[in-house]
Amino acid sequence: MNLNDQMQAPGSEWWRHAVTYQIYVRSFADADGDGIGDLRGITSRLEHVRDLGVDAIWLNPFYTSPQHDHGYDVADYRDIDPLFGTLADADAMVDRAHELGLKVIVDLVPNHTSHEHEWFQAALAAGPGSPERDRYIFRDAKPDGSLPNNWMSVFGGPAWTQAPDGQYYLHLFDSSQPDLNWRNPEVGDMFVDVLRFWLDRGADGFRVDVAHGLFKEEGLRDQVVAAGQLPSSDAGNLTDVPMVERTARDEPMWDQPEVHEVYRRWHEVLAKYDGDRMMVAEAWTQTPESMAAYIRPDEFSQAFNFAWLLASWSAEEFTEVVRGTMEAVGLVGGSPTWVLSNHDVVRHVTRYGGGATGLARARAATLTMLALPGSAYLYQGEELGLPEVDVAPEHRQDPFFLRTGEGGRDGCRVPIPWSGTTPPFGFGPGAGQPWIPQPAGWADLTVEAQASDPDSTLAFYRAALAARREFSETAGEEIEIVEAGEHVLCFRRGPITVLVNCGTEPVALPAGRVLMASGPVEGTLPPDTAVWIG
Repeated sequence: MNLNDQMQAPGSEWWRHAVTYQIYVRSFADADGDGIGDLRGITSRLEHVRDLGVDAIWLNPFYTSPQHDHGYDVADYRDIDPLFGTLADADAMVDRAHELGLKVIVDLVPNHTSHEHEWFQAALAAGPGSPERDRYIFRDAKPDGSLPNNWMSVFGGPAWTQAPDGQYYLHLFDSSQPDLNWRNPEVGDMFVDVLRFWLDRGADGFRVDVAHGLFKEEGLRDQVVAAGQLPSSDAGNLTDVPMVERTARDEPMWDQPEVHEVYRRWHEVLAKYDGDRMMVAEAWTQTPESMAAYIRPDEFSQAFNFAWLLASWSAEEFTEVVRGTMEAVGLVGGSPTWVLSNHDVVRHVTRYGGGATGLARARAATLTMLALPGSAYLYQGEELGLPEVDVAPEHRQDPFFLRTGEGGRDGCRVPIPWSGTTPPFGFGPGAGQPWIPQPAGWADLTVEAQASDPDSTLAFYRAALAARREFSETAGEEIEIVEAGEHVLCFRRGPITVLVNCGTEPVALPAGRVLMASGPVEGTLPPDTAVWIG
């Protein structure tokens, strides 16, 4: 029986132990030579993903969009942007992925639309108080003429922009991304239709963008902040704050209880399709317990575990995350997830220090993650050990940078190198640089260069994923954290013992056979290294 059509027994669904590979469409592979990745490019490179040893792919948005936020500003949820191809190209890509045994997860963006979406254009034309305007969040200024509230955009600046008639509309992201009013039933009905559209075309699941958004606290009150602090809507801005120092904050724009009714309805839609269709939430919540609320049995299949991504290179923090995550998902019978990089954060090679040290730590954290119960998500290029790129200001396109002049996410979105010794490193048939220029020194990081090197990061990922398959579905869902020293995370899961050394001195290894290591291991476990002992 074809696995895509096979109904799994409860508790053994494919996604519970899957490794999913995230494809940032613009930066994966370019088939038509315009310097921008596309669907036909993805189809041509799917064998690389299959050979890596993953179970599924997740694609960032490819819908019709003016591309102010690279597809997260959707103008039509039921069509493909011409930059990326056609619906026929999407169908061919899904079919090829299924032929290779890969599930396909598509991105869904329900918090906001593009300002070019037909609904928002109708809202602007209809004016205050109209049914069309009620699909979004429009408000008058306060009596003193100030903004409706003090909320700030995740991309910097106020979260309110004035329409030509004087009212303001809410956008927690770019001004080109007006937030939808999920208290209007038309919005929920529209997205149910979108779900069915892509399920009917073969999608195996959805990654839901800003799943903790959608509903805002009724009344839209000001955010309460401590004296001397500024308001902030960025739920993911804590990467520089040690987990042990984080405190709860007031977030009337995020994680409201009404969102859960939306996902219960979506769960019922997916349940009517065969093949264990799934949903994974991008939910930047403040605690593992609040994250777990999204994965109750009648809601999401999974939620991204950003606590693992936010942890510093610290055995204490890693241990805290593992313990907290396992306890939280256990409360709802959920399946944990683990992720280290994605299209919104600094690549973990660089986060962990960069250079040889950062790469060693990145490999060690990956090996540790792959041994944990649940599923793992990989971001394209991490299997090559790609670092964050310091993109020149003139080449930056992230709206966060364009609004603030600071930071931005372009550095983790540089197109990946496939072959050759000079840019564009086989990214496409063109001879020039792709949409974000690649560093000239990436020749040793290409897929071609690493495929023949047994010590490469690509070889490490392939070996680690192959080893994981040997035990991931039979080792059980329980782990035991073992005391192994201040700077070591050690846990047992089924037949294996896992250690990662976050300190500066070698540590003793337990008895047993080394099944997999992130670097050389001879008698002791060196710093910045992880090992599986069986």
